Amino acid sequence: MFKNILVHIPTELSPRPAVDGSVSLALGTGAHLDAMAIGYETASVPLVVEGGAAVASLFEAEHEQALERAEVALRVFDIEARNAGISYASRAVGALPIDAREMICANARLHDLTVVVQPLGEYNSYDNVIPRELLFQAGGPVLFMPYTFHGAFSAKRIGICWDGSRLAARALHDAMPLLRAADALTVITIDGADPVPSESSSDHLVRYLAKEGLPAKITSLPASKSEVQSILLSIAADESLDLLVMGGYGHSHLQETLLGGVTRDMLRAMTVPVLMSH
Repeated sequence: MFKNILVHIPTELSPRPAVDGSVSLALGTGAHLDAMAIGYETASVPLVVEGGAAVASLFEAEHEQALERAEVALRVFDIEARNAGISYASRAVGALPIDAREMICANARLHDLTVVVQPLGEYNSYDNVIPRELLFQAGGPVLFMPYTFHGAFSAKRIGICWDGSRLAARALHDAMPLLRAADALTVITIDGADPVPSESSSDHLVRYLAKEGLPAKITSLPASKSEVQSILLSIAADESLDLLVMGGYGHSHLQETLLGGVTRDMLRAMTVPVLMSH
């Protein structure tokens, strides 16, 4: 089971999905929960400012304002975590975006799981960048909570998105603590997508899970690549799934994030929490 969980608390978007999801997950698993909220500083300094002392004062004021934004966001978390009686710690940080990215990604590498909020695409905020960067840089599973999420997180009915790939296998193994505690597992495959190697077919996966004491059924539907994400969400609704488990496709650079089609589409529109691994 997950023992140490990190949660990114947004400072410019609603913190509620991250707070509700992470606190209830920690409560249900007995894990320790570390929360980090980052207030983002700007690197711009007005050209009219003259003198080193004046510039230093301006940067100091910017840092204090960023730190205050992080502390405000953490208040919601602290109240809920304290009331839940979980083991937790919280940290407010003021930092430039590039430093914030390095800081939280390095932190995530020493946690079993990282909880983030689904990026809100139409809103321009670095809070939308951090979750994507964590997917590629954390070195472990990332649990995306829909930005509409509220209430307690449950993972009793889980869908495993399976294409036989390395990334799908990585997500499967990373999610095993949740799979072992679930009541029902559904292996989801898409006909018409890239062919699955016979040695890692959905039938082989079901037999593997059975050996682990985890019975699962298979659901397969035809779809083109452009339809995969909508089909996955449709199956999640039909099967009343609480969670989807899938590989996170793409690669990340310092200034850009390039996502695979299904991963990009899922981050744009998700109706249930999604655990991804890269």
